[in-house]
Amino acid sequence: MYKYSFDPKKCEICGGKCCTGESGYIWISEDEIINLAKFLKVDTAKFKSKFLYRVGLRFSIKEVPYKDGYACIFFNKITKKCKIYDFRPNQCKTFPFWSYFKTHFKELEEECLGVSPL
Repeated sequence: MYKYSFDPKKCEICGGKCCTGESGYIWISEDEIINLAKFLKVDTAKFKSKFLYRVGLRFSIKEVPYKDGYACIFFNKITKKCKIYDFRPNQCKTFPFWSYFKTHFKELEEECLGVSPL
């Protein structure tokens, strides 16, 4: 149970704060890799080498320098939107409803304009 709500309409004015900032892992599963590679019309091996890096047995999406931090490689710096929105990983789809934020709401509030306590 989450003690906050989320208004996705706020994403329009946010500027992609959940896609930018401090460096971190953007986990992506094998099924998500396959689907995203198909969407981008590249073979899976080329997709992995161009857009991902390995962390142990998992893959994370690469980041690029942006302002005073980093941005997901799929963040459009001009439109401030996700280039792969319909194919984004589950980690991105479930934001801001991550277990971590159940006990770190203040941190979430600073990052996401769309959340408000219940």
